[in-house]
Amino acid sequence: MMISTKGRYALRVMIDLAEHYSADYIPIKDVAARQEISFKYIERIMPELKKNDLIETVHGKGGGYRLKKAPDQYTVWEILKSAEGDLAPVSCLKSDASPCSRAAECRTLSLWEGYYKATIDYFSAVTLADLVRGGQDNNYVI
Repeated sequence: MMISTKGRYALRVMIDLAEHYSADYIPIKDVAARQEISFKYIERIMPELKKNDLIETVHGKGGGYRLKKAPDQYTVWEILKSAEGDLAPVSCLKSDASPCSRAAECRTLSLWEGYYKATIDYFSAVTLADLVRGGQDNNYVI
């Protein structure tokens, strides 16, 4: 499995919002400038994060984006899944996959299930707050 630029940038945006976590809304142009990500690219990421109930937004003067919950209540898994969609390593494990007629005799199914479970478990154990605490500065290379 490879995490795309969209997933990596979604994490960077969420880390930035967590670093500036308060009751105030943060203009996305400020996040774009700090993270050196194109404003247009961030505009494509934010609707997915909003649709998946990770952020909230207000338009107009004083508007912007902010986290809906405290940073320690977000896992890397939910952020990546929100940005990337289904992260299953093989098509038969995707959430909308039809039952595979070869599953009963598939010699690799348990391998892929184990890999997928390990991925979910690992990313589910890391919170946004963990990433903020672990950062030495505001320039993340993800």
